[in-house]
Amino acid sequence: MTTYAQQPVWREIQKFLPEAYQIKPGQEPGEEWWTWERDRIHLDTYRNPRATVKVILFHGLGTNGRQIMAILGAPLARRGYESIAIDMPGYGLTEVGDGHLVSYEDWVQAGSDVIDAELARDDRPIVLYGFSAGGMLTYDVAAKSRKVKGIVGMTFFDNREQFVRDTASRNLFTSRVGGPAMHLLAKTPLHSMRIRMRDAIKMNALVNNKGALRVFLKDPTSAGNAMTTAFLASYLSHVPVVEPEDFDVCPILLTQPAADHWTPLNLSQPFLKRIRKVPVKTVMLENAGHYPLEEPGLTTMVESIDAFYRSVAAPRSSA
Repeated sequence: MTTYAQQPVWREIQKFLPEAYQIKPGQEPGEEWWTWERDRIHLDTYRNPRATVKVILFHGLGTNGRQIMAILGAPLARRGYESIAIDMPGYGLTEVGDGHLVSYEDWVQAGSDVIDAELARDDRPIVLYGFSAGGMLTYDVAAKSRKVKGIVGMTFFDNREQFVRDTASRNLFTSRVGGPAMHLLAKTPLHSMRIRMRDAIKMNALVNNKGALRVFLKDPTSAGNAMTTAFLASYLSHVPVVEPEDFDVCPILLTQPAADHWTPLNLSQPFLKRIRKVPVKTVMLENAGHYPLEEPGLTTMVESIDAFYRSVAAPRSSA
């Protein structure tokens, strides 16, 4: 498998979305390959030279770029944006180079580097979106790059907090015992041992529709994926690029699904309340699950993100 044109799973998931959000035949994103370090990173793209803003979309630990493109990248492209969804190393169709033991820090670096690659093409303003754990990834990428105009995330939580790990993990055992075990294993020859993500995190709460969940869980490029103990250890022990009190790069929007049974609002609030140097706004998505299939939350998400991006990326008049 080399392209999403050859992968049937994302099309099955499409059937659970409202018809207006389904990508019709002939409307699929372009597919590009970007060489990064030893990896061939897959990009879904809706290129639009007339667009005044580019949005780069990051998935989380249970999804891939095509799945995020469906719920947000494609709707934004229809509204005039240039949309780019990246498959991070270990997910989607990205090909990890031989001998590359992927870490979460690699994700942050790759995110920053893809911004540089896009700015090398042209100087249009760039905004970011992060689904699930991708929300915190947008924060780290923005802090490292310092070249984006705004970030939107579904969650912004700090894995250093025990209550966060307890809530997001599959259960208390995996949080209190499995987490520390990952750190120990990462320092041994077992660092490359692969762990099913559904065994480590609360993947059964990825989506509220049981039929859709079954499709996600059988997909080895997203919710059915497995990652190494080294990656999981680096993710769980990651320290933000800058502490929230020092974040001054750009405004932030949290789009929180109201029926999210995996990462509820109280996981993001403590971290976001510490951010004081830039505007922070929260929009609740009525009736929507973690991966939002449901209305009216799905449309609220697209409309609020569109309005936010237009605000933060608008040209500033010189007074």
